Amino acid sequence: EWSLSPTLVTEFLILGFSETPQMQMLLFPVFLLLYMVALSGNLLIVVAIGSCPALHTPMYFFLVNLAVVDILCTSTILPKLLGSMVADRTISYGGCIVQLFSFTWSLGAELLLFSAMAYDRYVAICWPLRYSTLMDSRVCRLLAVAVWTISLANTSVNTGLLLHLPFCHSNVVEHFFCEIPPLLKLACAPTRLNEAMAFTADVILALGNFSVIMLSYGCIIASILRIRSASGKRRAFSTCSSHLLVVSLYYCTVIYTYIRPASRYSLHKDKVVSVIYTSVAPSLNPLIYSLRNTEVKAALRRLFS
Repeated sequence: EWSLSPTLVTEFLILGFSETPQMQMLLFPVFLLLYMVALSGNLLIVVAIGSCPALHTPMYFFLVNLAVVDILCTSTILPKLLGSMVADRTISYGGCIVQLFSFTWSLGAELLLFSAMAYDRYVAICWPLRYSTLMDSRVCRLLAVAVWTISLANTSVNTGLLLHLPFCHSNVVEHFFCEIPPLLKLACAPTRLNEAMAFTADVILALGNFSVIMLSYGCIIASILRIRSASGKRRAFSTCSSHLLVVSLYYCTVIYTYIRPASRYSLHKDKVVSVIYTSVAPSLNPLIYSLRNTEVKAALRRLFS
């Protein structure tokens, strides 16, 4: 470890997943594949929906926003991670702060988008006759602006608080990117305020949104069970199941990571958990939504025909 005074810390050493070059080289193709799948898959979602007027509906509007968030998230984390596996593992102080800011912004936006998508499905299934009124283009734009603005405010506060912390114990980040919990472990000043803000954000953005989603889907399932047509039930369940699968992946891992104090951060366990919401889930999102959605598959076929 490099023990430096607060004024001398100009860069951090990202520990990554292993000290051994052999293990790094084994992991490199895995993360390269995840990044290529996430980037190409989400770009295809954006292009396919954008080029198909039939898909210019609220559900696909939010899906495009989700794809943009996934591109932002993976492009913030994975290129630097891939570079550190074959070359320099250091990141400048400013680069670390930018990475933290961008990632926290994308993570907050993702969690809020899930609530917007759950609300859209709730209105579509529980209030079908009023859907076009309750989810018109103005409402969708307002929801999208709220998602990006609230998540921006959250990351601005948390990043701003972190900027006031001195780092003197070590500059070795026991993680594969700059995230709040491992950085707080390196601070040589009290981090109670930072931890309180991170906890508050997690309660609101994760637990709060998760509660809203579960309530929405409780109402949705009750409405689906009242549908007499078997095919109608299947279509409704198919529409919602993909969303619930993605939501489960994110909320369980994010709540686990941010709901605890930084002192309880575990090097190996938490890195594996972080891989799920930074790399695996953004790669799976376009596959889940395209493979389980006939309209998106049709738009992709037209795109390549």
